[in-house]
Amino acid sequence: MSEGSDGLNYASSGVDIDLEGASVASLIGALSRSVRPSGTPGAPVDLPGGFGGLIEFGDNLLALATDGVGSKLQIASMLEHWSGVGIDCMAMNVNDLLCVGAEPIAFVDYIAVPKPDPKQHAEIGASLAEACRIARVTLAGGETASLPGIVTELDLSGTALGWLPKGGAITGANLSDGDVMIGLPASGIHSNGFSLVRKVVQVAGMSYTDVAPFDADVSTREIVRMNEGGNSVTLGEVLLNPTRIYVDPVTDLIDACRAGNGPAPFDALRGICHITGGGLSNLLRLHDSLGWHISNPLPTLPEFDWIQSAGGITDREMSRTFNMGMGMVLVVDPQHSAAIENWIVEKLPGSRTVGEVRNHGHKVTHVNSDIVFEHY
Repeated sequence: MSEGSDGLNYASSGVDIDLEGASVASLIGALSRSVRPSGTPGAPVDLPGGFGGLIEFGDNLLALATDGVGSKLQIASMLEHWSGVGIDCMAMNVNDLLCVGAEPIAFVDYIAVPKPDPKQHAEIGASLAEACRIARVTLAGGETASLPGIVTELDLSGTALGWLPKGGAITGANLSDGDVMIGLPASGIHSNGFSLVRKVVQVAGMSYTDVAPFDADVSTREIVRMNEGGNSVTLGEVLLNPTRIYVDPVTDLIDACRAGNGPAPFDALRGICHITGGGLSNLLRLHDSLGWHISNPLPTLPEFDWIQSAGGITDREMSRTFNMGMGMVLVVDPQHSAAIENWIVEKLPGSRTVGEVRNHGHKVTHVNSDIVFEHY
């Protein structure tokens, strides 16, 4: 549904995506290139999109990504329920590595708190251990810092390391008009847009311990519960549902295609996009001139419908801020799209073709004509 222009938006909630983009561009412009010469371990490899950084390492490339959980942590701390935040932190990093064709192999975390809390740390540790299992990575180390006077509440971030064979990066460079977009379903809001989420909850006069004001049937959808039992699912439980880690099936698909025993040859995998902050505008990062059209979007999760209605948020702002039910997009050769889609659906039900690449200018268009993006 569309709402009036007087509704909430991400910028009014304290996060201006355009300003962040300009600030990041300024930071990058001030940085110098690596002093490590080409052909030596650690030398940088140019990569469009910016989902991860690549460096040379002999016959292989190493990929690095770093990210944090963000203000979702404020809800977790308010409810003293941190069992999903380690998964969130892992997902935000390893999902980016998948976008360059890398297999995640190791992870390090950074926890900053005003003062140590054994209960909190134990729950985060258990969550990180589960995240490593799901992502198939080694927790290679980490740092916990007590910073009274600098931080006022928990912050959690991390860095993931992946690898891929030299020449085996998936960059979007080979995209062409007519390539098919396959959408992979999200598990919830994931870990973006929570400044706006928290503002909506405040405006709606809701408590995170209230029963979710929308359909949250755990018999049809996996939601991590705080308190097991027959009680109704709370708003906080839905909002804190951990971010989906897409290592399975995406890494398995990449490996099978590289090995020649997958549903398509490796070069049929044209691009991979993690739908995080910036929503659908992330697609623009994969190519500097081609466009995208979403003709058959995945179903919108009920929490997004409620957020939009309660906050009076426009369709465009919702798709600029949230994943809206689609956490990742695979872009594939149309000749092999049906085989790849069938393979993915067996691993992750609910995945399906959602649109195509179009040579209609560098923009994202949508079956909903109000949703158009011309810059990331």
